[in-house]
Amino acid sequence: MAQGEDRGLQQPHKLSLDERKKLTVSGVGEVVSFEENAVVLRTSRGTLLVRGQDLHLKTLSLDGGQVAVDGTVTALIYEEPRREGGFFSRLFG
Repeated sequence: MAQGEDRGLQQPHKLSLDERKKLTVSGVGEVVSFEENAVVLRTSRGTLLVRGQDLHLKTLSLDGGQVAVDGTVTALIYEEPRREGGFFSRLFG
């Protein structure tokens, strides 16, 4: 990670979804990608994939770790972090 990219990774993480139209996320360290139908955020609790329609970035404050998205949210999916180490450390760790 480049310097400064992890600033949101030490903050508390919170999601607020209002009527599936307004999503507010705290604890965001990086906006990995943003498209009209998908947003990928790196948060203090893992990578979050937001799927939807007509998604628009309303607020972006990485210094404060806050992101707000407007549009129709159809799914919120957390990706599990990959464990470090080789096969045996994952098997017995």
